[in-house]
Amino acid sequence: MTRVPEQFNLLEYYDMESPYATEFRRLLHNLNHRAAKDSAKTILITSAMLAEGKSTVASFLAMTAARMKQRRTLLVDCDLRRPTLHQLFGVPREKGLVEILTQNARVKDVIKKTDSEHLDILTAGRAVEQPTEVFDSGAIHKLLEEVRFYYDLILVDCAPVLPVSDPMLLAAEMDGVLLVVRAGSTQREVVKRAVVLLQNNRTNFMGIVLNNMSNILPYYYRESSYGYEYKPRPDEPAPA
Repeated sequence: MTRVPEQFNLLEYYDMESPYATEFRRLLHNLNHRAAKDSAKTILITSAMLAEGKSTVASFLAMTAARMKQRRTLLVDCDLRRPTLHQLFGVPREKGLVEILTQNARVKDVIKKTDSEHLDILTAGRAVEQPTEVFDSGAIHKLLEEVRFYYDLILVDCAPVLPVSDPMLLAAEMDGVLLVVRAGSTQREVVKRAVVLLQNNRTNFMGIVLNNMSNILPYYYRESSYGYEYKPRPDEPAPA
């Protein structure tokens, strides 16, 4: 996986006239229609497996809502094993979600502003050895209830469904769930298994976002590309 430069800021690469921006406007329009029907304000974005582009999709969807619709948007990094949002937006990882859930840090003290007026980010926070143990349903519910008051849309980037149980713990507290699938790469049975798990968890499954369409090869699947190991990257700091 390519390492994101320390000074990288995804906002600088967001071109509102580009083809991908058009696709995200369409996605946001469809999501708004479904969200209005279901009264959905907090949406979990996950994938079946690794490297399907869920964090990128979550980020561009958040930027589209904030920049083009002027919706007050909060982007939350709940992927505590492989957090990415702090790198994509060039903000510090520390003092984020983990500090709220384990140290009773105040939400308003750890939310980070971005160069986009209507977009804020809640990063993952410090590294922890057992991320699953951090996700207390009561604490997550309290956090979401608080940020609902300040934001029009809350997008939560979470770990993949099949390698770990984190999404199942979080999905029950969300208004809806989107599954990102990498076109031409993710096996059909893998996607079906992820969908079944989400639906069996009594979540509001809002649909699938098909990613990487420009590079699709017709139903070409490489079984060697898949594994269920989902550990922190070697370059991540050791848990405190």
